[in-house]
Amino acid sequence: MTRAETAVLAAEPTRFRVVLNRFLFRAMLFSSGAVAIALYRINRPLTWRFAKLQARNLMRICGVRVRTRGLENLGAGPYVFAPNHQSHFDIAALLGLLPGVTRFATKREMFAEPILGAVLRTMGMVPIDRDDSAASIERLRRVALDGGSLIIFPEGTRSPDGQLLPFKKGAFVAAIGLGVPIVPVVCKGTTRIMPKGKYLSILPGAAELIILTPIPTAGMSYDDRDRLRELVRERIAAELADEGLVSRV
Repeated sequence: MTRAETAVLAAEPTRFRVVLNRFLFRAMLFSSGAVAIALYRINRPLTWRFAKLQARNLMRICGVRVRTRGLENLGAGPYVFAPNHQSHFDIAALLGLLPGVTRFATKREMFAEPILGAVLRTMGMVPIDRDDSAASIERLRRVALDGGSLIIFPEGTRSPDGQLLPFKKGAFVAAIGLGVPIVPVVCKGTTRIMPKGKYLSILPGAAELIILTPIPTAGMSYDDRDRLRELVRERIAAELADEGLVSRV
């Protein structure tokens, strides 16, 4: 990061700023969700542009700067993006800064939330049923056939301290089954931006989103899933090592 970005990280936000950002986050989440639900019935491409714009607006008004590197590595897609997961802020950064239609795969329980569930269903996010992997793969396949890319967090949950957790196999089985490239993505600094357990507070600061070179899966079979998983994890871990974070095996 640059010297200016380091200075931003070193500055302690005031309590007023923390409370304000917390309010802004909740207000934008619910208002943008309501607009997206209504807009989706009229113009789906416009809905996606609106959602991505609002994610970027959220970063700006909360005083967060996200430097993006590696967009030149991407073509038309579709892809399976496999990012590490440091905080809830990763979702806003990925939605706002990755190109194209990017649907998240998330646990089915999230769809039971009254408001969040409505937004997830409207935007075509993909429910993952751990007890029915065949049905989950079929839902993912429909997204890929529609030309959209998928975002699947291989760790399955947020890391409490930014250290890389063990990877689950779902993202890699999906990429192989769909025959689309898998893209390692590195979220850096987002633990500081939105610390786990801090009541959904967004703190001003700087973070990075690094898109690494896509890995083709054409010709791979289910037996290659573990090799692919380790390759993606090694590449993400190498980038995180620059930040002093140690991977957990």
